[in-house]
Formats: sequence, structure tokens, C-alpha cells
Amino acid sequence: MKTRFAIVLMALLPILAACKAQDGTANTTAPTEPAATSSAPATDPAATAATAASGETAAAETAAASATPPAASRPTGPEPVEGSDYELIENGQPFQPATGKIEVAEIFGYVCPACAAFQPLIGPWKAGLPSDVNFVYVPAMFGGTWDNYARAFYAAQSMGLQDKTHEAMYAAIHAEQTLKGERGADSVDDIAGFYAKHGADAKQFASTMGSFAVNAKTNAAKQFAQRSKITGTPSVIVNGKYLVKGKSFPDMLRIADHLIARERAAKGS
Repeated sequence: MKTRFAIVLMALLPILAACKAQDGTANTTAPTEPAATSSAPATDPAATAATAASGETAAAETAAASATPPAASRPTGPEPVEGSDYELIENGQPFQPATGKIEVAEIFGYVCPACAAFQPLIGPWKAGLPSDVNFVYVPAMFGGTWDNYARAFYAAQSMGLQDKTHEAMYAAIHAEQTLKGERGADSVDDIAGFYAKHGADAKQFASTMGSFAVNAKTNAAKQFAQRSKITGTPSVIVNGKYLVKGKSFPDMLRIADHLIARERAAKGS
């Protein structure tokens, strides 16, 4: 099913534009081997110094290796340019700040065809990010069906179902069409029925969608989108500071890699 879903979505790539609200607005360390011990007597000062230096060098090399991101995540291509490749978000802050982490947020909507087409690219990219990067999905609140699916995202998250249902939800709407998305008005019960197929109790899920905790999370998501000044979905935001633009979905991820590296360098300075 995943293969068929990916094929359908990739076929749509040339014609998809970023999704927007109906009114066109965005309302919105590995263990190290011990250092080799010296065979020289412990009373030999030169040998003692050499052993200490060797240990310090090994420790430094280990620290440097742990701070270096995997080759797959290192930036390629030219440095991004403000205005054409990204917009600087005034007084921008991460959505979910985490000490020592660089945040990458994707503002998305399950009903958005462009977001569905982006998922086969950003999913593997997300999986390959270094450990100092914290990736978060932020559902868009554009009103109507968008809001119900945003509430469903957070209800699924609270029940431990979000990771295993994220791609399946896109498939249900855009490939299998067992849910209508923007083609119709999926009710709370319709959406809860989907999650029931993945282990949730439908009544409990529907109730959770309307809970205080979920409402608080969707309000925070809406505020984040508003202050980030997004114009549609999918939108990628790095550390709350940079709204990625780009000429294509792969270009967006390339630019994001550069901005992550920029934030890492600033953190280490």
C-alpha cells in the first residue's frame, strides 16, 4: 500500500501547489575503546605524559565525531539567501523549545494534497536528521475540516498512535479515498472510525478530540502558524527563526539543511 501511495503522490508533484485555507490566507554518543596503556614504568615521566596526551586526543576526537552530523544531512549546494530562499521571522521562537536542540517544524494539513506529496520526501529526511535536531509536526488550523484533522492529530498523539498513523491518514484521504478530506465534510465520528482501525476506541477518540488538552494544543499550533507568517502548507520552519521557501520540495529540504547547520554553528560559537 505504501508503494502505491508513494507512486500516486509522486505523479502529482508537477501539478501540486502549496495548500491554503479556503479564503487563501494562513489563519492561522557511542562508547569508545579504552586508550592503549603504555608498557613503560609508571615512574617514567615521559611515558606518563605521552599516555595522558593520547587519552586527551582520543577524547577530543570522540567529542568532535559526536558533534559532526551524518554525511547525509550535511548541506549541499549554495548558501541560502534571505528573501528568495527563506524569510527571517521577527522575534521567532521554536514551537516546542528543547535544551540543546535545533527545532525543525512542518506546518501541515492532512487534507492538503501538497502536504501528502511532501510526506514521502520529508519522512525519510526526518528519519536521517542528527540527534541535535528535534523535528515536530504542527497541524494547520485553517477552519472547518482542517481543524477537525488537527484535533485528530493531537488526539492520536496523546494515545500513542500518531507515529503509526501519520502516513496512513494521508493514504486514506488522498490515495484510498476512504475519507473525504476537502472533497467533503468528514465528521468527528468518521475520523474516529479511521483511528479505530489502528487500535483506538472510537468513542474515546472522539471525546479526546474535543478535550481541553487537545484544544490547548491546537490553539498553540494556530498561534505558531500566525506568528511564523506562513502563506500555505506545507511550511518548514527552522528553530522558529526561518520560514523556508525554495523552488521545489527537494529544494526546501536542501535549504533547511543549510539553516540547521547555521544554527548549529551559532550554538557552538
